[in-house]
Amino acid sequence: MISNFRLHLLSLSLLVGVAAPWAANAQASISSVGSGSVEDRVTTLERISNAQAQLLQQLQQQMSDNQSDIDALRGQIQQNSYQLNQVIERQKQLYQQIDSLSSSSTSSAAQSGAEAPAATADAGAAAGGAAASSGAPVQSGDANSDYNAAVALILEKKQYDQAIAALQAWVKRYPDSTYQPNANYWLGQLNYNKGKKDDAAYYYATVVKNYPKSPKASEALLKVGVIMQEKNDTAKAKAVYQQVLKLYPNTDSAKQAQKRLDGL
Repeated sequence: MISNFRLHLLSLSLLVGVAAPWAANAQASISSVGSGSVEDRVTTLERISNAQAQLLQQLQQQMSDNQSDIDALRGQIQQNSYQLNQVIERQKQLYQQIDSLSSSSTSSAAQSGAEAPAATADAGAAAGGAAASSGAPVQSGDANSDYNAAVALILEKKQYDQAIAALQAWVKRYPDSTYQPNANYWLGQLNYNKGKKDDAAYYYATVVKNYPKSPKASEALLKVGVIMQEKNDTAKAKAVYQQVLKLYPNTDSAKQAQKRLDGL
């Protein structure tokens, strides 16, 4: 016996057949129900309806899952962008501090040269005693943490002798760290400010030799030329400045090298 639901479906199908002759051109899966008994046709329509409902539910679930994945990816992208901005900002601060030290190096060197030899010796002994008493910070075993601790001695505590000792230990312990160029540049700058120009040239040259693609390489090479010029070795100074122009054209260091070449 045909249920009321099936009779209702049958009535709808008959009504559609009368009112819309174009229904014969519908999808193949639906048009195929035209053969067989009425009950078979209604059963087939039910199966098709159930299959379509299941398919729609699966598509909706897939869309929901995709949206969840998209939201998760957006969150990860935002987090990565934030971390990258933090790293960039930290590097900017470091470079600003380096430039500040560089700008004050000339006046510091002049002041050191004006002092009496005895006073200079006393000051050096006092600095050495302070460094020996306080010592370099204990290294934690993490390259980034130890590097930041060494830089903090420069930027925050102004303990330059301790910073030199800490950075020297750091460059030996973490030879594969991406901060190697910066650490060697710091050592060059700190030694230059103390008047140890040969040591400074060594660390600047290390940046250029081992990390020629570092953002600090062009400036380090320029500093080597400046040291040669200050030591009145004009031939070497010219050769270094020309290397800056050749290896790092279109940089601020190249512009400064050209000005110094023009003045020699």
